[in-house]
Amino acid sequence: MTPDMSIISLFLHASIVVKAVMLLLLLASMTSWFFIVQKGRDIKAAREEANAFEGRFWSGVDLVELYKQVNRRRSELHGVAVLFEAGFGEFARLHAQGSVEPELLVEASHRAMRVAASREVDALELNLPFLATVGSTSPYVGLFGTVWGIMNSFRALGGAQQATLSMVAPGIAEALVATAVGLFAAIPAVIAYNRYGTEVERLANRYDVFIEEFTALLQRRAHLPLPANAHAA
Repeated sequence: MTPDMSIISLFLHASIVVKAVMLLLLLASMTSWFFIVQKGRDIKAAREEANAFEGRFWSGVDLVELYKQVNRRRSELHGVAVLFEAGFGEFARLHAQGSVEPELLVEASHRAMRVAASREVDALELNLPFLATVGSTSPYVGLFGTVWGIMNSFRALGGAQQATLSMVAPGIAEALVATAVGLFAAIPAVIAYNRYGTEVERLANRYDVFIEEFTALLQRRAHLPLPANAHAA
């Protein structure tokens, strides 16, 4: 009678250790896919937000009016809008004091934007280390399950009166499924980590460029008066 060599049958007949390895890898794979989909949406939203806000920013809109609009929806802000709100808010607050040197105004604004940018990048990088860990360790975890299963197959073969390939083939097949599951978990995680890591780096560079360009604008405005209600928006 030909043994059932389907994936489900191989899993059901595997040893406890091999089953535990495969279940662990399947859990890691499902968690990875959840983070992959979530991170893809987050990065897409950040990119679209940056395009939309920079379009408004460079359209010639009055910065004070733009700050008021942005400040009213502060809790909803992401990306470049957060940098602008942090930088111009600090600039307006210190400018209202009237005794702060223009150079210190610009420096404080630049520092506030840097802090905001770091927080935004940290949020975008959230869960990427998990994908890196799954991508780098899953093949080895699967290999451990395979080695354990093959070891058990040959140990059982040692006590048999007559050794045949048909005796060890199911056991080896069960063990090799663990390696396949490890690769199934690792490959998408590695691809997603590399892709999203590159996307986050591009967004971080985009934030840096905006900070430097906005700082240059603030340097030109540092000697000019702001509307009286700008700092109270």
